[in-house]
Amino acid sequence: MTTPEAEQDGGDAARPEARLERAVRAAEQALIEYEIAVETFRVEVENFSRLHEQKLGPIYARLEELDARILEARAARSGDPADRQRAEEARARLAPIPGVEDLLHGWMDGSGLFPEASAMLTDQPVRPPQRVRPSEEARKLYRDLARKAHPDLAQEEKERARREEFITRVNAAYARGDEAELRELAEEWAKGPELKRGPSRAEELYARLEWLAQRKELLGLLARELEDSAIGHMLQLAPDDPDRLLDEIGQGLLAQVTERETELAALLGEGEDQGQGQGQGQGQGEGQV
Repeated sequence: MTTPEAEQDGGDAARPEARLERAVRAAEQALIEYEIAVETFRVEVENFSRLHEQKLGPIYARLEELDARILEARAARSGDPADRQRAEEARARLAPIPGVEDLLHGWMDGSGLFPEASAMLTDQPVRPPQRVRPSEEARKLYRDLARKAHPDLAQEEKERARREEFITRVNAAYARGDEAELRELAEEWAKGPELKRGPSRAEELYARLEWLAQRKELLGLLARELEDSAIGHMLQLAPDDPDRLLDEIGQGLLAQVTERETELAALLGEGEDQGQGQGQGQGQGEGQV
């Protein structure tokens, strides 16, 4: 004997929209988890990029300066026009451009590296930027807000604009891992106007599935771009200890700096020796006259 509840469940399962509803729920959950994973990785890439720039940027700048000086020393010794052109091109690449202090975060000006930046080439510790790893609670709040307030759920332009502005604030709070702000945003959304629905339930479900598929494709492209980036590759090499990887790269770069400095000193020393030799030859010739 079937109960009224069982009959009702059977009736719900037989509804044409029932399978669509289940498919939409499953797709929404999968997309939300994927979106959170991509956003978290994006935050990690952004933070690691800043740390990479802060710790290694001055060393790269020092290497480029040494390379330019080596080319200039070689050109001075050889007098070859091709050597001079290479030296001039290398120096031109180092020439400051308008707004260089903003672009390089205060590392250098027209006179070269600032003392603070030069100090980074030594063993002086460098304070890393804030490392953001959203907590489980922040992830949950972000997931709920992303599901409820996504702009593509709007059916009117005014409602879409409101949602876009709100989701921008949600993303910013999540990027900072700010649980308190996410809770405040959740309360704010709960008090806001409800979405007005006009189309039939089936039309809404089909539209929702189509949007979910498109969103998944876009997120896949973003994830591949992040993974294929130089910083993304570095993070994948040492996901649990990226700081160690930076230290190893920094040690290798400092070894290159030492090699370049030794090469430059040798070139400059040879140039001085040649100048002294020529002067002595001229003096001997004058004495013989």
